[in-house]
Amino acid sequence: MVHPSRKRDYKLISRLIRDFNGDVLTVPGRVIALIFVFVLLLFPLANNDPHILRILIMANIYVVFAVSWDLLSGYTGQMNLGHALFFGVAAYVAALLNIHYGLDPWLTIPIGGVAAAIAGLLVCLPALRLRGPYLALVTLALPFVAVAIVLLFKSTTNGDMGLYGIGRIFSSFEDPRDNMIVTYFFSLVMMLPSVLIMWKLTDARSSIVRLGIIFHAIREDEIAARACGINTVRYKFIAFAVGGFFAGIAGGFYAHFLRVVNPQDTLGVFLSFEVIMYTVFGGICSIYGAVAGVYFARAFVWDYLLTDVVEVDVGIKRMSLAIIMVLVLLFMPQGIAVWIRDKIEKTCPRCKLNNAFFRRNCRACGAELHVVKKKSIAPDMSSG
Repeated sequence: MVHPSRKRDYKLISRLIRDFNGDVLTVPGRVIALIFVFVLLLFPLANNDPHILRILIMANIYVVFAVSWDLLSGYTGQMNLGHALFFGVAAYVAALLNIHYGLDPWLTIPIGGVAAAIAGLLVCLPALRLRGPYLALVTLALPFVAVAIVLLFKSTTNGDMGLYGIGRIFSSFEDPRDNMIVTYFFSLVMMLPSVLIMWKLTDARSSIVRLGIIFHAIREDEIAARACGINTVRYKFIAFAVGGFFAGIAGGFYAHFLRVVNPQDTLGVFLSFEVIMYTVFGGICSIYGAVAGVYFARAFVWDYLLTDVVEVDVGIKRMSLAIIMVLVLLFMPQGIAVWIRDKIEKTCPRCKLNNAFFRRNCRACGAELHVVKKKSIAPDMSSG
């Protein structure tokens, strides 16, 4: 006789399998995402070149950074042009705690994320009264303030020279190749749950977390959202804190991976615009667009194609990347990932559920997906 607890386990497993088959395997975009995750997990078995793994590790860091900006600016509509502030604050906090107090990266990275979240709450204070270009200009100025603070406390932060000799994430491996492989898997452990959490927080159809639909309402019309009883101040604080936290996680990991932190690389204006370019290139307000933009534009085009294959100057690299982005956005205004999704998926006009492009009827409600409007033929009044 089967125990009742085992029956519940069997029912739960069968329900998870049924939901997985119905909600993941039937949608081409999610299948591609699942295959992409498996490729990342199995990649070191096919190629364990430390240089390629270093490119992918940096891509994983920038993915978390870009998705955090998409959550804050893409979904909530709080245009932040100084997102590098959160990245740099966490990087410096993690570096200082490791150098001066000897804390391990397992502690300094989350502490850096919390420090960045606090910085996000402070940045949100002027955002409560500012909108549009005024908010963008204020956030753009804040990294300059952080750089001034770094230069002011030169005895602690080492000023322009930056902080060097930061502890490695893993220092127990003598072989640099093994160290790089383990660091790569740890970057995946950092990146995949972070992206999944931010995707779930911004999902307007989620029945568990209702932040997504509120973020959408604030972005579309904040005054109307406030009139409907939504406490927009609270949710702005949440958006800045969550976006700052995950940007800080990326910044802390960056500090321990490269083992160097300086104002130019972690608080620079170009860093903020760089992450915006990757997100817009892939598709803003989509989460997966930021992931695709970073892996294609940063990892493949910048770090591999224009550095290892062609080996051009930095100025030519930036010009080439800009030309590629302009061409992509000229023919794909919503971003390359969103353009591909629209080609392989069809949204149901009734229940708004995504379906494969080859389906004729919705997999949930059965509505017709490809509706062809019939031309009305007017009667010929000239005769008789």
